[in-house]
Amino acid sequence: MIIVEEVQNETQKKEFLEFPATLYQHDKNYIRPLNKDIEEVFNPQKNKFFRNGECVRFLFKNKQNQLVGKVAVFVNETYQQNQPTGGIGFFDCINDQSTANFIFDHCKIWLQQRGMDAMDGPINFGERDKFWGLLIDGFIEPLYGMNYNFPYYKELFENYGFKIYFEQLCFSRSIFADVSRVFTVMHAKHKRNPEISAIPMTKDKLEKFAKDFTEVYNKAWASHGEGKQMEEAKTLKMFKKMKPIINEHISWFVYENEKPIAMWMNIPDTNQWFKYLNGKFDWFEKLKFLLVKRFKKNEKMIGLVFGVVPEWQRKGIDGFMIWEGTQHLRKHTDFRTTELQWIGDFNPKMIKIAENLDTNVTRKLATYRYLFDRNKEFERHPML
Repeated sequence: MIIVEEVQNETQKKEFLEFPATLYQHDKNYIRPLNKDIEEVFNPQKNKFFRNGECVRFLFKNKQNQLVGKVAVFVNETYQQNQPTGGIGFFDCINDQSTANFIFDHCKIWLQQRGMDAMDGPINFGERDKFWGLLIDGFIEPLYGMNYNFPYYKELFENYGFKIYFEQLCFSRSIFADVSRVFTVMHAKHKRNPEISAIPMTKDKLEKFAKDFTEVYNKAWASHGEGKQMEEAKTLKMFKKMKPIINEHISWFVYENEKPIAMWMNIPDTNQWFKYLNGKFDWFEKLKFLLVKRFKKNEKMIGLVFGVVPEWQRKGIDGFMIWEGTQHLRKHTDFRTTELQWIGDFNPKMIKIAENLDTNVTRKLATYRYLFDRNKEFERHPML
């Protein structure tokens, strides 16, 4: 017998947060997410997706009142798919198929009652940049905001009937690995052009870089598949929020005279610091974070976004930017590896860019889909 509890009070919220820490207590690669990051997902005042959706959390306990699983289940009107599709996320479960099946069945019924014909998971009740996908290969320390799970989760999902809707590929390379000769040749070519310059992003000019980032991003990605227009005000807000962790040596912009034509955005992997905080971020942990940040070397950075305006694409300006930035950060930082946030297997253009950077696939996640009509033909995510 399994007892189901909807998370409603503070005790249940704590149980929801603490269960993974207990489950993964002997896994050396597990890094506990910050409690505040998870709680913000379920706070209607913090998460705009509540304006057009509904989300609840559930705990699952055995007859001894021991937690054996948890999940969040949600509907989001802005999540447009071929059929009405809900989502499940923040799934954790003991290694028992019958328990997992009970959890999935519970989510299925909840979603069917709200008119859904399918469910995707594990995904986030929010943007794709956090808590999205099931780790299926590369069981190493997760990046900040990235899901981590035991290898047996793949069997739990697939044995129930979930199929991979798309794979999420993460690419990595050593900062000190050889750079493609094409990049060095293009760097030498553009370096001779007095109209071309590359400068690192600095904290004292966030308004300027927010404006330049928005311009390059919208020109480079707005018409590309699922690309969305960015607003300068939103970019600036994001930059200000990131300010405490911005490293002034690792994000670069390229200009033709004063016009921005390319950008390469990176941040430190804050999980390399957060892993010492055990999920908490109160005043004591904030002080501890500052001390760890100052005295503990962080050797891993994350590639957030890379873009070149259309008129400068295929002209080697990316090689100029990457080699200019790489030479600089090798001298001025402790970073030894960089990892690109996941790229969907439906996005061959971005995968090609990653491969051209001489990267290797270091981990894979998967977004799964389960169709409630088991006779309906399953289709993977369309290619861009």
